[in-house]
Amino acid sequence: MQNEMDFINLTCVGYDATDAQIEAVRTAVRAALSAEAAPDRFVSVVLTDDDTIHEYNRDYRNVDRATDVLSFPADEGDPLLAPPDGFLGDIMISVPRAAEQGQSLGHSTERELMFLSVHGVLHLLGYDHIEPEDEAIMLQKQREIMSGILEIIERHGNQNGI
Repeated sequence: MQNEMDFINLTCVGYDATDAQIEAVRTAVRAALSAEAAPDRFVSVVLTDDDTIHEYNRDYRNVDRATDVLSFPADEGDPLLAPPDGFLGDIMISVPRAAEQGQSLGHSTERELMFLSVHGVLHLLGYDHIEPEDEAIMLQKQREIMSGILEIIERHGNQNGI
């Protein structure tokens, strides 16, 4: 049996993430999968820079600007030849954008990376925020998951400044 770390493939492209940033993303992805009763599913996460995420946003979403997070569900777009069992899809996060947003909201980059990771996983699980009623559901899920994560961090001490 795989351990829970095997359910997240995390790579960095164009950005060297810190250990604290990587752990924040791993924690958030595990929490979101667990909260949605999908702990045996897995995702790929790419931590990157604004230029790279801009390129992907332009090429795959037809939006010519950088963004904070992109989600690519495995069941959308070009079919994979043989997707692995349980694979939900890919999440791409701009760490500089997360840092900027975290600072403007008064919290750490790691805290913002957690939020964006949860947001990305929820998209992979089929949640969306285009329609107001769908947005309300997704926002409530995000709040519940983040509240659980932050409660655990508070209980165990905040070594990473989240």
